[in-house]
Amino acid sequence: MTVWDRPEPQARPAPLDRARIVAAAVELADEGGLAAVSLRKVAARLGAGPMRLYAHIAAKDDLLDLMVDEVHAEILPAEPPRGWRAALGGRAHRTRRAALRHPWLADLLGGRAVLGPNALALTESTLAALDGLADLDTLLRAAETVSAYTTGAIRREIAHLRAERETGLSDREWQRESGPYVTRMLATGRFPMLAKFVHDGAEVDAEETFATGLDWVLDAVAAKLDRA
Repeated sequence: MTVWDRPEPQARPAPLDRARIVAAAVELADEGGLAAVSLRKVAARLGAGPMRLYAHIAAKDDLLDLMVDEVHAEILPAEPPRGWRAALGGRAHRTRRAALRHPWLADLLGGRAVLGPNALALTESTLAALDGLADLDTLLRAAETVSAYTTGAIRREIAHLRAERETGLSDREWQRESGPYVTRMLATGRFPMLAKFVHDGAEVDAEETFATGLDWVLDAVAAKLDRA
């Protein structure tokens, strides 16, 4: 039985339901990451005993599934997308924005399938926009390819932001700190291409980088769909 199959218990003396539990867990994760989330800590946030939570949620894995599905409500399109490219591209951008609001989401993307109602509705919307463009295997691979790019790019960006927070150094400050070492290494002449990028490359914007990479992936998908 999945967490989605389990009925909620009847109301107890103080109001406590699955929605309040998940909201509190999301708050804890937003504040301190997944390490800050446990059934005991969620119970403390709600001013309830841990055993009361077990009546609603059997294990932490169930809670994580519920949290991920809750955030998927933020990724759902407000209206049916017009065309497959808008569906896949819009989903990628909304997923990135959701991960920036909830950085812990990056740790759970790309794992086991999420079977909650919001995640299923999102998958249905995506596949419906692709329906009829090619055989089912090609459509599934198209969706998975864009999803793989999205997950990888988001994890990289979140890791970068975490490094900034943990070190207290902005990108520019970190570059200044490591500058002398990098300068010495480039002066050896062993890394000519790297030296070219360091000296001549433009400063990159995270959102623009994500959007550009996504466009390249969508162009590749478009070419494959045209051939199919």
